[in-house]
Amino acid sequence: MSAFLIADVHPADMDAYRDSGYLEAVPKIAARFGGVYRARGGQLEKLEGNWQPRRLVIIEFPSWDKLQAFCHCDDYQPYREIRQRLADSNIVALEGLDTPLA
Repeated sequence: MSAFLIADVHPADMDAYRDSGYLEAVPKIAARFGGVYRARGGQLEKLEGNWQPRRLVIIEFPSWDKLQAFCHCDDYQPYREIRQRLADSNIVALEGLDTPLA
């Protein structure tokens, strides 16, 4: 069953964020765990509610365990620290469905 990492990431300084290497390195690390980017900072429209997402990222992993392994792997930790230093972010993990709803 797939699992999704959903992140609302708003860098204070996009140039510094880009220059940090985060945007190039993290997709490669995620790919080693089967992570596939499904959305990354594209057009966004709030349809309902109070949530004000600014820049969403959605990464699909083949399983919950692979998502967790990515999040806690040694290679990702320096980039997690970069993101935490350079961006305001909220990140959740969501387990996918066994069978898609009709």
